[in-house]
Amino acid sequence: MSKFRRVPAAAGKPAAAGTTAAAPPEGVRVSKLMAERGLCSRREADGYIEQGLVFVDGERITTLGTRAAPDAVITLDTGARAQQAKRVTILLHKPMGYVSGQAEDGYTPAAALISATSQVPDDKQRFHPAFMRGLAPAGRLDIDSTGLLVLTQDGRIARLLIGDESEIEKEYLVRVAGTLSAQGLKLLNHGLSLDGKPLRPAKVSWANEDQLRFVLREGKKRQIRRMCELVGLRVNGLKRVRIGRIPLGDLPVGQWRLLRENEKF
Repeated sequence: MSKFRRVPAAAGKPAAAGTTAAAPPEGVRVSKLMAERGLCSRREADGYIEQGLVFVDGERITTLGTRAAPDAVITLDTGARAQQAKRVTILLHKPMGYVSGQAEDGYTPAAALISATSQVPDDKQRFHPAFMRGLAPAGRLDIDSTGLLVLTQDGRIARLLIGDESEIEKEYLVRVAGTLSAQGLKLLNHGLSLDGKPLRPAKVSWANEDQLRFVLREGKKRQIRRMCELVGLRVNGLKRVRIGRIPLGDLPVGQWRLLRENEKF
């Protein structure tokens, strides 16, 4: 017996007054399961389902909203895998003065730096305008910060880096001014809260006499600057030097390269 069922579009809507509410639908949306398993993003999953490129327990599905058992076997057709293989992920050394996402307050988005002239010369695959289609930043980097910024067309990578359950480390070098006590350093590692919520444990240590090294597994807005303010420090410079296993390395400021086939976050 199949482990999945198709749910009509109206399923789950509140019952009209005076009627008996329908039982909640069984199972989990296939698109949600696919995203949770890192197969693709939910939006991409819906596209694959509509194209008939998804199999649940060996049976092809084409109806959006299809639900399945949490342990159902979900596979992608070769056509979907071919589409994923064509998606690019770009590593950019973002300069100061650019916003990581959409243009705001007259500032230019970092994606505007992606062009044929700013690509490093040793990339085997050269820039094509199709790279810009659906390209989005996987995480933020403040306008007054520099360093490694990832932009991707691949929902799997975006979820890996910025999903709620992401465990990917981000490493920063932070130039600071002020006096940091032993207790302040301890609090930077664990014990601070922002916006009324405790921060996850971090790894913070001195890199040199005026720079701290931060390794975080989360990315709240202006998190490092706000953490430093809480222990009496002022940030004079912030640079992201690593995301997961991918270092910024010697990538020049304002230039970019493609994520290579042998590189994994």
